[in-house]
Amino acid sequence: MGRKYARESAMKLLYQMEINSDFTENAMKIFFDNFTFNDGEILYIEKTIETIIENLDIIDEHIQNNIEGWDIHRLARVDLSILRIAIYELLYRDDIPVQVSINEAIEISKKYSTEDSSKFINGILGGFVRTGILDK
Repeated sequence: MGRKYARESAMKLLYQMEINSDFTENAMKIFFDNFTFNDGEILYIEKTIETIIENLDIIDEHIQNNIEGWDIHRLARVDLSILRIAIYELLYRDDIPVQVSINEAIEISKKYSTEDSSKFINGILGGFVRTGILDK
């Protein structure tokens, strides 16, 4: 299936972990036991989730800094999961172009979230990119 499927699956796993407050390896194992992935997809999902968990405070700080008038805890959990994956890709994946990460986040939000979420996510990610942190 590829990266798109892996990205959506990582969002679903991260969402599940957030809802259940369970960021353990066991939660990841259960997820993998219930879905079929190829080796590349497993590698992407594992690396994505592990890096997000290890850097959750940094990633969430970037999100919080770019949501004007909102608190991160008020965001819809699916939107938060999408944003965490996009910020992870922007910060930690040099092999994924910035525009691809943003476009994929927008497409996932159109599929799994509300009608207005894609604009909201685009605005947050655009604001993050404009901070210039990726230029360093």
